[in-house]
Amino acid sequence: MTKRDIIDELAARRGGATSRESETIVNAMFDAMAGALAHGQRIEIRGFGSFAVKHRRARQGRNPKTGQSVKVDAKRIPFFRAGKELRFELNGAANQGR
Repeated sequence: MTKRDIIDELAARRGGATSRESETIVNAMFDAMAGALAHGQRIEIRGFGSFAVKHRRARQGRNPKTGQSVKVDAKRIPFFRAGKELRFELNGAANQGR
């Protein structure tokens, strides 16, 4: 599902909302989520999952082409963990299809 699909689904579910209004809502939600993660906050959406920031420390890496050692700087990585309800829904649907 793409961002456009989410916007179209929101417009379809909210009968009075136009596509432009739905796009504004989705963009505002994504901007708020990105801002919260940028400030190191955790985001939890009940029934879906949680987003957090993991810190990777600096390390020595290796260039696979040349074999030369390369310094890899510390960085922050967004991390998603699926909620219990989402995992159950996915696994339950997979088992019923067999």
